[in-house]
Amino acid sequence: MAFGWIDEQAELRRRAGLVRTLRPRPADAPLLDLAGNDYLGLAHHPEVVEGAARAARTWGAGSTGSRLVTGTTGLHAELERELAVFCGFEAALVFSSGYTANLAAVTALAPHGTLLVCDAGNHASLIDGCRLARAERQIVGHRDPEAARKALRAHEGPALVVSDTVFSVDGDAAPLGELASVCREFGAGLLVDDAHGLGVLGDGGRGAGHAAGLAGADDVVVTATLSKSLGSQGGVVLGPARVIDHLVNAARTFIFDTGLAPASVGAALAALRLLRREPERAARARRVAAELHARLTAAGHEAVRPDAAVVSVRAPSPEEAVRWAADCRAAQVAVGCFRPPSVPDGISRLRLTARADLSGEQIERAVRVIGETRP
Repeated sequence: MAFGWIDEQAELRRRAGLVRTLRPRPADAPLLDLAGNDYLGLAHHPEVVEGAARAARTWGAGSTGSRLVTGTTGLHAELERELAVFCGFEAALVFSSGYTANLAAVTALAPHGTLLVCDAGNHASLIDGCRLARAERQIVGHRDPEAARKALRAHEGPALVVSDTVFSVDGDAAPLGELASVCREFGAGLLVDDAHGLGVLGDGGRGAGHAAGLAGADDVVVTATLSKSLGSQGGVVLGPARVIDHLVNAARTFIFDTGLAPASVGAALAALRLLRREPERAARARRVAAELHARLTAAGHEAVRPDAAVVSVRAPSPEEAVRWAADCRAAQVAVGCFRPPSVPDGISRLRLTARADLSGEQIERAVRVIGETRP
């Protein structure tokens, strides 16, 4: 029978406690949201919403085609210019998602003969990019510059080191300065995904690359998403102009994908301008994360110290993690639930998102609910 193997896979997932389900949320959900990635609290900000609405009224609901045909509007070009200036890079290229931005950057910058050195804790989009690239690839230990150095030393030819700046599971940061030094020792490029750093780290939220002094370097490329701190949708690649020109001509997820919808472009541009005007939002998100961590550990939970805005709390098992998250939701607090295969180390976690707009009362409530529902 066609697809008969699916039933067997479904049963295996059920036995392992790894079944995932969709839960549509209402527009007026009463939950305290610590599960989404709206780090700066901008997704519902009136200026950001109006930016989306104004763009849709001006340019229409969709971009109508790929970026190289009809999918590039004046608004796309404006957003790319402002993102490049804000983050300190020569040029930027906007994609329909952070996932497609990562696929584009990895595959287009690692042709046959290249060595890809990939951190074991990287996001799935970077991993998939490495799988799709025609390059040789080597997975190295998490946050281990010495392992990257060893891999590069054994290779002759072009190489690219690939890493998240802030890892999405535990919220720990990559040692970007050390990685850059290792890359320069061997003439390798450095590609980093700043999905969880843009808007949170660096001067006024300019990102982890900016904070590490790597912005504008001719051997560094940064990707990011517009769907987290900027409260919109889409992705971006930032780097030297010649790298961006190469992506326009060689990146399949740019050439063959429909351009980002005008409403998303308008929302991201409004959010970026708001962040420039209110840079304190970035520091506030970090302070909220630190307070969440301090209160959780004081209450006896095993929580990883956050380097940005992600706070990870370990759970005893996948089944108990699912039940814990469900009990939190029943108490009107939404938290993320990470378990295999989403976590490379096999350890299940609750994942909390610190937001710049969380009040002290909301932080206290979240910690109380997590403690009361603990397995």
